Amino acid sequence: MGLTAQSTGSASLKQMQDVRLNCSGEAVVALAGNPNTGKSTVFNALTGLNQHTGNWTGKTVTTAQGHYKYKDRSFILVDLPGTYSLLSNSAEEEAARNFICFGDPHVTIVVADATCLERNLNLVLQILEMTYKVVVCVNLMDEASRKSIRLDLEKLSQMLGVPVIGTNARKGSGLDELKDAVNRVSLNETAVNPLKIRYDPDIEETLKAIEEKIKPLVFPKLDARWVSLKLLDRDKTILDSINNYLGTFLQIEGTVLSPGQGSEIHGAGALIGGTVLDFPDDNKLRDRIVSCIVKLANEICTHVVYIDNKKYNKGSRRIDNILTSRSFGIPIMILLLSLIFWITLHGANTPSAVIMNFLFGIQDRLTDFFISQSLPDWLHGALILGVYRTLAWVVSVMLPPMAIFFPLFTFLEDLGYLPRVAFNLDNFFKKACAHGKQALTMCMGFGCNAAGVIGCRIIDSPRERLIAIVTNNFVPCNGRFPTLITITGILIAGLGLGTGSTTGTSTGSEPGTPTLAAGLENSAVQGLIGAAAITCIVILGVFMTLLISKLLSKTILKGLPSSFTLELPPFRRPQFGKILVRSLLDRTIFVLGRAVIVAAPSGLVIWLMANININGLSLLAYGANFFNPFANLLGLDGYIIMAFILGFPANEIVIPILLMSYTANGSIIEINNLTALRDILLANGWTWLTAVNLMLISLMHFPCATTLMTIKKETGSMKWTFASFLIPTLTGVIITFATTQVARLLGLG
Repeated sequence: MGLTAQSTGSASLKQMQDVRLNCSGEAVVALAGNPNTGKSTVFNALTGLNQHTGNWTGKTVTTAQGHYKYKDRSFILVDLPGTYSLLSNSAEEEAARNFICFGDPHVTIVVADATCLERNLNLVLQILEMTYKVVVCVNLMDEASRKSIRLDLEKLSQMLGVPVIGTNARKGSGLDELKDAVNRVSLNETAVNPLKIRYDPDIEETLKAIEEKIKPLVFPKLDARWVSLKLLDRDKTILDSINNYLGTFLQIEGTVLSPGQGSEIHGAGALIGGTVLDFPDDNKLRDRIVSCIVKLANEICTHVVYIDNKKYNKGSRRIDNILTSRSFGIPIMILLLSLIFWITLHGANTPSAVIMNFLFGIQDRLTDFFISQSLPDWLHGALILGVYRTLAWVVSVMLPPMAIFFPLFTFLEDLGYLPRVAFNLDNFFKKACAHGKQALTMCMGFGCNAAGVIGCRIIDSPRERLIAIVTNNFVPCNGRFPTLITITGILIAGLGLGTGSTTGTSTGSEPGTPTLAAGLENSAVQGLIGAAAITCIVILGVFMTLLISKLLSKTILKGLPSSFTLELPPFRRPQFGKILVRSLLDRTIFVLGRAVIVAAPSGLVIWLMANININGLSLLAYGANFFNPFANLLGLDGYIIMAFILGFPANEIVIPILLMSYTANGSIIEINNLTALRDILLANGWTWLTAVNLMLISLMHFPCATTLMTIKKETGSMKWTFASFLIPTLTGVIITFATTQVARLLGLG
């Protein structure tokens, strides 16, 4: 059931997400707040698992809704997008503002950060202008206490005129008091008298004149003073929303604001227009409005915030000065990334071997079962040598690296380091004429490119959002990291150059071409080389992101970069339990599950293609031979090209497809360790150049099917979806071609 005139007293805007009511007596509670205030933690603590996510109808802004009960009453909690202000026109701010104004929630909870209350009060004061049914939740009280910050919440409540509750949502303290305050406000059992912002005298005089004329039109549905402020501010987006909500016609004509009904209203428009002429520069007017809000927030904090230790954040600032400095910021970022890759490579070998032995042991039992039941060989080949062996390889080779890499990456995320990475890269994106927030969406792409594309919603400019979407695939995602880590682990990290003829000719190698061998026995050294190789690939991906962004900005998507505010959240003690759950369940198991789901039918298809012969050649060989001339120019072979094409549904299965293609009987041979994997590739003519080019083409090729579908949904355009497919693919072809020709010219490949 959605919000209706019966359930809210007014019709909801069509642009808003429907709130699903289980019964007519449920109270709707909006949850607003700045980013990094623990708002999501409050939401999760209140609702538990009784929640679902969706999009605001007609918008690309995600919302979450949950249910909880208190004193036999049911409450629906709507988690609004985090925003610093309601004065600008980003999609997040518009969605939050419209729901508070026109969704008619029974109560609005505004979550504030106890460690930086002054900044958070800016949003609190703006919401108090819109509605009086507000409860302020001052979260992170434990962090404030640790930093020797004391808050007089009772006095703050008196000054704001609404209930103020202190909480520590991570530990659940204060949540019962918060529920009680929300319940009382929703039932009108708590008297509220919200603080009104007093602006400069000339602004106040104008507001009073406007308010007198429009109050009969908007009251009691909307606060007449707030609507007057929006009229004075000439905020067209909110005026359009007000028109839809009230069924009136308020519009801006030149310098005159003209409500469209009745002579009295037109007279008010003339009066309003005559007064607004004193403020010809809308930006200056808004600056004055914002200035008054900021001053009031500062004045309140001087009465309610007490800092016992003025140097409470000195240590954190020192760390930030190092991590974000021009001299050390980028090198530290690269070293941390290399360390993560080294731990991943060094730690994944033994678990991979153990899992391989276990899974291939099960295969032997399955084979015995097929023999005992006298089942046909073709069925055994398709199901065991095709499907099962593919799945066994995917699990044994992909699971250990991901189970190490994702928790480490999530640890940095939970610690608060990733925003520092975005800060360090912001200047580079500005020089590329792209939005600084693209650094954040790029970091999201390391987890999943589809998630990175969705994350581009935080970029307000359509031009810059398109640039971020098109270039997001240049950083390796969950699905490509296993390929990079595997190839690095079994080839690059074991690099030893020697001469001799290769046993395969699929890459076009000549006798005497340097080949890969297990030349380094020290696993720690191998791990360091592998980590350095993957780090270089990631750096190349970032560089290509910047380069392509620059080219797009100077050609088909011309424009100047927008400015934005990036908040560096405080460093927080990581919650290792949640890190393990989030990284292992939400990332590792999710990626592995998707790979398994796609790999099973793909394994069957590849087995069939490898075992169906026409004129003595398999279908797979026909495809590989067709692509061989082109692949040879790129330092690859036809089977590699086929693997990437057939791996279009998911990047995770490229290596399993490739290994199955290389085996003579069209099935992955029994593998006991990573050395056996390396031997398969060497036997098919791989050189160091093949490995490097495969890593390059893995970094720069078309997005997977999921990402392309996400791009189509986000852009609503087949043209930009095709561009997102074509641009990284052409880039990869050009880079690998250049690398191969230079290496061959120098006699190295």
